[in-house]
Amino acid sequence: MKYISTRGNAEALTFEDVLLTGLASDGGLYVPESLPRFTLEEIESWRGLSYAKLAFNVMYPFVEGSIPEDEFRTMIEDTYAGFAHNAVAPLTQLDANEWVMELFHGPTLAFKDFALQLLGRLLDYVLTKRNQRAVILGATSGDTGSAAIEGCRRCKNVDIFILHPYQRVSDVQRKQMTTITGDNIHNIAVKGNFDDCQSMVKASFNDQSFLSGKTSLVAVNSINWARIMAQIVYYFSASLALGGPHRSISFSVPTGNFGDIFAGYLARNMGLPINQLVIATNRNDILHRFMSQNRYEVEALEHTLSPSMDIMVSSNFERLLFDLYGRDGQALQGVMDAFKQGSASIDDHRWKNARVLFDSYTVDDEQTCATIKQVFEETEELLDPHTAIGVKSARECRRDAQVPMVTLGTAHPVKFPEAVEKSGVGVAPELPHHMADLFDREERYTVLENDLAAVQAFVQENMNA
Repeated sequence: MKYISTRGNAEALTFEDVLLTGLASDGGLYVPESLPRFTLEEIESWRGLSYAKLAFNVMYPFVEGSIPEDEFRTMIEDTYAGFAHNAVAPLTQLDANEWVMELFHGPTLAFKDFALQLLGRLLDYVLTKRNQRAVILGATSGDTGSAAIEGCRRCKNVDIFILHPYQRVSDVQRKQMTTITGDNIHNIAVKGNFDDCQSMVKASFNDQSFLSGKTSLVAVNSINWARIMAQIVYYFSASLALGGPHRSISFSVPTGNFGDIFAGYLARNMGLPINQLVIATNRNDILHRFMSQNRYEVEALEHTLSPSMDIMVSSNFERLLFDLYGRDGQALQGVMDAFKQGSASIDDHRWKNARVLFDSYTVDDEQTCATIKQVFEETEELLDPHTAIGVKSARECRRDAQVPMVTLGTAHPVKFPEAVEKSGVGVAPELPHHMADLFDREERYTVLENDLAAVQAFVQENMNA
């Protein structure tokens, strides 16, 4: 399979090259030239498979020609054997036809583990095969960092540098990143917000001249296609568990960078019947403003109780816009140029076409806490604030009560104790046994100014240390 850039002016690449490339040379994001398509009968034949076997069936077309079947199957088996629940992505029922898919049973208690545990194994395979070194440079609003470090720390041929906004992630999130030791692991706390961190990562990928030798940057953020690919699988898993594919399913997805919900959009385009996708946002609601008003523009970033969604520039949204413009890279470039200048909108018929599948809702901190409390009182299930935003949005936007609604449960509530405490449920979430000593572990990170040159100098000085 070949991969093309959303901007239309970069060379088509294989999966192996896309894995190591990140942003395309023209500034765009890589997407498959064409998607695999499965029949309803084929999808139905997967019912009852283990999560790992299902994942192989869904993902192998994306890597075919780059990774042998047996090698890829082993990577997947090893990845999901490390999850704490045998079902890997179990469903919990909240109400009649309403469910939460628990995506927090991986090593770092967040949905990012589904992709980043696999990404580490993919990188190890490709870099070893090529006898090549790479620098992982990523930005995190909380969960990506720990999942990336945990997934890639054993890779022999990488140095890892993760940027997070200083004092703007939860204590658990920070400690999950900064207590993992290794000479190749470097945590950088930037005196800015997540968008500042993400902008520095993008700028570094666009101009890698600050690196020495033959080392290149590798993306672990959801601009890396392998991240999106792995997230497609759990949409198929939930559907098959609830009567799909001969029954359509709806999903509500807490999202900031648009990667997780874009995976659901792709699952639908690959043949999975999906009735509705709800974009659930916090007060940083650029995606909701686009879907409700056709207005795509940045506003001031707010610090909320759901910090993993404190994002105002949703990188993966470009991948959807590319499809809405009929995969016309030149037309998309015009939209992105307008956005860069401050504000963009798209043709009315294209916007209405997006709304056939997508709805959106924005939830503030007060509503988030109220939803945590309501769900706990109704079910004794404790939600993290991001999942609570998903549940609230699902209930507000649901089109058809006869269609099962699944909210993606993106993180364990222990990662966000402030929101749980403010909800007034009267219970405190506890760390799982393998993390019981987290707050006793020694931290290691470097605080840097919000300055690209300072960050790049730190990377250069510490890589291959």
